[in-house]
Amino acid sequence: MLDTTQVTATPSADLLTPDNCVVLFVDHQPQMFFAAASGDRSATMNAAVGLAKAARIFDVPVVLSTVAAESFSGPLMPQLAEVHPDQKIIDRTTMNAWEDEAFVEAVKATGRTKLVIAGLWTEICVALPTLSAIAQGFEVYVVADACAGVSPEAHEHAVQRMVQAGAVPMTWVQVLLELQRDWARGETYVATTDLAKEHAGAYGLGVVYAQAVIGAHAAG
Repeated sequence: MLDTTQVTATPSADLLTPDNCVVLFVDHQPQMFFAAASGDRSATMNAAVGLAKAARIFDVPVVLSTVAAESFSGPLMPQLAEVHPDQKIIDRTTMNAWEDEAFVEAVKATGRTKLVIAGLWTEICVALPTLSAIAQGFEVYVVADACAGVSPEAHEHAVQRMVQAGAVPMTWVQVLLELQRDWARGETYVATTDLAKEHAGAYGLGVVYAQAVIGAHAAG
C-alpha cells in the first residue's frame, strides 16, 4: 500500500535529463532513405533534425554515425550534420553499430547510461544496437518518429521487438519537453519554444498563436 506521507514533488530517476543521456544518430543517409517506406520521409527527417537541435539546446552529447558512406550509402544528410558541425561522424562497415569499436567507445566516453537513439532502418540499424546495448546494461529510448523502416510492418515490428527487450519508445517532441520539463527554466525557454515553432507542426503553430494572443512568455 502506498504511504502518501513519503510522496514528494521530485522527478523520477527514470526521466531523461540533460545530464544523464546521450543521443545517437545512426545512418540517416540518402541510400537508406531511398528504401525507407514506413512513413513520410520528410517527416522522419524533420523529426531527426528536431531531435538534434533539442540535444544542442540542452548540451546533450551526440554520436553521429554512418555506414559505408563512401562506397554505398552516401553522406550523413546535410541538414542533420549541420546541426552539430564540429561532431566527428563515425563511419562503419557493420550494420550493427554496437559491433563497431569506435562507435561504442564514443558512447562510453560520454559517461551516459541512457541512450536516446534514432536511425534508418528501424529493423536493422536501430534495432540491433538497441538490443546489444540493452544486453550490456544500458537504458535505451527509441525515438520512433525519427526512425523509418522499409515498410510500416517492418518499422512497427522492430519497435515491438525493442520494447519487448526493454527499450522505451518516444517521439522527438517528448524528448524535447522531457529535457525542458519546467517552463520556469528561462535559460532554455525561448530556444525550446522556437524549436517547437520550427519543427513541431501543429504544436508549433499553437505556440505561435499563444504567443501572439497571450504574450511572448506563453508556455507550451
